[in-house]
Amino acid sequence: MDKAAFPAGAYCDAVARIIAAGQRMDRFGWVPATAGNISIRLPDGSIAITRSGGHKGLLGPQGVIRVDAAGTPFLPADRPSAETLLHCQVYARDPAAGAVLHGHSVASTVLSMAGGDELVLEGYEVQKVFAGQDTHAARVYVPIFDNDQDIARLSHVVAPHLDAMRAGYIIRGHGVYVWGADMDVALARLEGLEFLLACELEKRKIR
Repeated sequence: MDKAAFPAGAYCDAVARIIAAGQRMDRFGWVPATAGNISIRLPDGSIAITRSGGHKGLLGPQGVIRVDAAGTPFLPADRPSAETLLHCQVYARDPAAGAVLHGHSVASTVLSMAGGDELVLEGYEVQKVFAGQDTHAARVYVPIFDNDQDIARLSHVVAPHLDAMRAGYIIRGHGVYVWGADMDVALARLEGLEFLLACELEKRKIR
């Protein structure tokens, strides 16, 4: 696409939404230090995503960059997060996905390190925030994948499970990935998942 024809308004709107999402995630303590990343798919299929190394609660316009569908930055000097590939993977697999969020909460980190390859959420009213869930009685499975600094290799491990994910997934000792049709939906799913993970952590304390 000719850069001159790119809808700049869409990019500016995406940047503003990413900044607001970063501030919200920071208020809940889900993106400590420089952890986490946030993205939005743009109308031409490219992606607005947080730059590597920035604090998500202190983002400005320069903290967001534009990459193509494969994660390559439009400006060679821009440095996207190594985990950009995991965002690209979601967009490639799900044509309806418009925003992806990755956070590092205490609950997701601790629970994922307790063992097992999934968390099962059941009986919570809030689980109805996830696509396809209309009752608290259903079970919601959240896969857990071992952390790997080789993101390409990790993406291959995640790929076969993506279609069945209703609540995103967790990287062990690392954090969660969720997505939605737009930023509002993605944030609602992230907040729902983090609430449920916090509940599960509290339940384990009182057993």
